[in-house]
Amino acid sequence: MSSTLKDTVRVDLGGREVTVPKGGLYDRYRMNPDLDEIARDPRVSSVDFFRQLPKIKVDSPIGPTLTPNFYYAISTTRLTMIAPTRAIRSRLPEELSPLEITPGLGLVSVMFFRYDAADIDFYTEAAVGIAVRPARHGKFGFFDLVTGLKNEHLYSYVLSLPVNSDIAQVRGHDGYGFPKWVTELDVDIDDHRTTARVANDAGGVDLSLLANTPAQRAYMSGERVGSLTSYTSINGSWHSTLNQTNVLNAGTTHSTSGITLQLGEGRMSDDLRSLKPKRTIQFDVMTEGQAALHMPVPTSVRSRNK
Repeated sequence: MSSTLKDTVRVDLGGREVTVPKGGLYDRYRMNPDLDEIARDPRVSSVDFFRQLPKIKVDSPIGPTLTPNFYYAISTTRLTMIAPTRAIRSRLPEELSPLEITPGLGLVSVMFFRYDAADIDFYTEAAVGIAVRPARHGKFGFFDLVTGLKNEHLYSYVLSLPVNSDIAQVRGHDGYGFPKWVTELDVDIDDHRTTARVANDAGGVDLSLLANTPAQRAYMSGERVGSLTSYTSINGSWHSTLNQTNVLNAGTTHSTSGITLQLGEGRMSDDLRSLKPKRTIQFDVMTEGQAALHMPVPTSVRSRNK
């Protein structure tokens, strides 16, 4: 973290002590933000989306907290690839099933996130994930595939989720059950270029991306709201976590021209290689958006048929 010790304050999360920026959003509001004040932040275009999402206090493995977690200014990118179902199943828990585009082929993705203004302050994140069927569905549905490819309502199981801040790691790992660790992680996304680099333990490249940003389309706040439901196991019980995204500027391309994904050595690249991806079929970039991440709730899942 770039902040020096005097620029940070210590906070307790369920018995884990982490440091956060002094005077930052977490230090000032502790997940209970003054939306009128946040609306004055030049990084934040509007807070209308969040006014419709009242927070509630819940108990969690990281102690009592308010949910959802608000992300006021974010940018994200996603590479969607096809991969053999056999390889995907080898990395999925027995209770989950891959979302297939055709028998024998499923969808995997590499994602990068930049959170410029959030309840837990600035941080970056990356992920290797598997598209899965909704746990409540017994059979494959064409509707699931179409909405998934449009990024409207996705369901996933995450293999890797590194971040570059301590509070994001503790909340994500202990509170949500995600496979999170802290590493050097740079993500820069603008209207022209999309770049990301995840460092491994030795400081070398684990995974990196260099790409031309697809042409962006602007949306009014609330016009395009997508959702991502992730499944995790917490203390042996299955949970689902809902993340709602308010898309403000985004674009998609199916061309791989101008996209360079480099696999180095590390946990993320190992996870991606294990899925044996064949090719990229879609590249999504959101240069401006917002999100509301809800705390996980218990869910029932079915064992998949052999």
